[in-house]
Amino acid sequence: MVKRIAIVEKDKCHSEKCNWLCPKKCPVNLDEVECISKDNEKAGIDEKLCVGCGICQRICPFHAIQIVNLPSELKEEPIHRFGKNSFRLYRLALPKKGIVTGILGRNGIGKSTALGILAGQFIPNLGDYKTKELNYDNLIEKNSNNILGEYFRNLKNRKIKISYKPQRVELLTKLYNESVNVLLKKIDERNISDVLIDEFNMDNVLKRKLNELSGGELQKVAIIATLVKNADVYYFDEPMTFLDVVTRIKAAKMIKEYTKEKACLVVEHDLTSLDYISDEVQIVYGEAGAYGVFSNGKSVSKGINDYLEGYLLEENVRFRDYSIKYSKVAMTKDVQRETVFEFPEIKKKYPGFDLDVKSGKLHKGEVLAIMGANGLGKSTFLKILAGIEKADNVKLNRINFSYKEQVLMQDSELSVEEFFNEHKVEMSSGWYKQNILDKLGIGRILLNKMNELSGGELQKVHIALALSKKVDLILLDEPSAFIDVEDRLKVAEIIKEFTVKKEVSTIVVDHDVQFIDYLADSLLVFSGESGKHGHVEKALDKKDGMNQVLKLLDITYRIDKTSGRRRINKPDSVLDREQRKKGEYYYI
Repeated sequence: MVKRIAIVEKDKCHSEKCNWLCPKKCPVNLDEVECISKDNEKAGIDEKLCVGCGICQRICPFHAIQIVNLPSELKEEPIHRFGKNSFRLYRLALPKKGIVTGILGRNGIGKSTALGILAGQFIPNLGDYKTKELNYDNLIEKNSNNILGEYFRNLKNRKIKISYKPQRVELLTKLYNESVNVLLKKIDERNISDVLIDEFNMDNVLKRKLNELSGGELQKVAIIATLVKNADVYYFDEPMTFLDVVTRIKAAKMIKEYTKEKACLVVEHDLTSLDYISDEVQIVYGEAGAYGVFSNGKSVSKGINDYLEGYLLEENVRFRDYSIKYSKVAMTKDVQRETVFEFPEIKKKYPGFDLDVKSGKLHKGEVLAIMGANGLGKSTFLKILAGIEKADNVKLNRINFSYKEQVLMQDSELSVEEFFNEHKVEMSSGWYKQNILDKLGIGRILLNKMNELSGGELQKVHIALALSKKVDLILLDEPSAFIDVEDRLKVAEIIKEFTVKKEVSTIVVDHDVQFIDYLADSLLVFSGESGKHGHVEKALDKKDGMNQVLKLLDITYRIDKTSGRRRINKPDSVLDREQRKKGEYYYI
């Protein structure tokens, strides 16, 4: 077994432009041993000859090469390999009857690939990417001593039925043109769609088509569409994206209730939701784009805390050289800041829904967070400020702004670099490159096509775009969506630093309580009745705002003593009752 992996992203390798720089500088090649060779006019690296010096990785002008040392504890061959110098996956998630298994790991390390294998979308090659004879027999033999052997035997014999919710729910609008009601009735095999629609309070959207729904509404439809299938195994890829805190709890309860006696795997980056929904956790570690390894199953609390620590004791693997700590966030002092923009009272009415927002001020260097249940008009408010929608009662003064929408549809064949150039992003700025592009990891995907980006990569590109403009106001609608655990606090830090450094005002709509706690100076709390009426009073300081929004949502949070992460209290638990009595719904 090789000790290291050499990854070459073929679409980034442009040997005709660099004049074959990597083999000319490779010390093994200089000793007249061909470690780096031509492979269809692209670089090919012999992993058995590679000494791991990393010179080729450092000098490649297109960031096409990645040299990664494998953990010494990893002794087995991969379950699947995509090709020479390509990503490989070690081990798989274990679907267990009657268990909801949470899958926790970074973007780009094989979680969705594993779900694809388990869902029967393709047969893994057991590391032999050259073989053309793929079948389940070798896979069954390899896993004869664990539950996957029987699982793949049933999959081969078509004795197992699978229901799968994809990550990118916005792409469903391209596949289905029916109304919500017609679609769900058509695919309902368990006669439960009416019950689930009622639990999600979706009566007001039943006659709409999918392309008329918000991100949260689309997510609800996707969850229901997955649960109404009469399956043996249910897979949910990031089911909590776009949902408010209360709806996430409803979705978690719904998934647990309607998959009991079945096997269920849930991939999720929101730790609070993963904690709430899972019976056990499997961690996926590795290097993005290079390799991924599934750990053994762990208890939920230990699994999440091990992941944050970056060390798996049982496997004796340290997969991250730092631990993620959620330290206590200081309350922002009430300082006098220069006003950037004042908005008057805003009223907006649609058939069946109206929004009323009291007047307010936005200040230099301030991050104003917006929280509240789905369907109260948060995104509508941003669109009114951006001039996409118009208020009914007043004409707003215009201000220079940038706006990142909630749902990001990107069909463009342009590369990320071409996309930035088209939007006149000044990438030559040293400060912007160092503090935005490099910190978001966008440098390595500049040559990737926009329509090939993952959800997390697409989100980062649009955040970087929003932060590239010379504006006074930045509007960000759910910037944490699809972003993994490691990067969420990094994204919050980038937005915060940019807001202060550039003396702009930033408004952020998001449902991740930990993300908002880290990022916000003040809060605008949306109340009312979802889908019918939204109402907003003046902005509150963070402590009062957090307590008010969680009181409206009827949830209390506590702080985990080990990691500092925020956790939802069980209803009517001792802590829940104590915090409600004190009026401390968000325990700080």
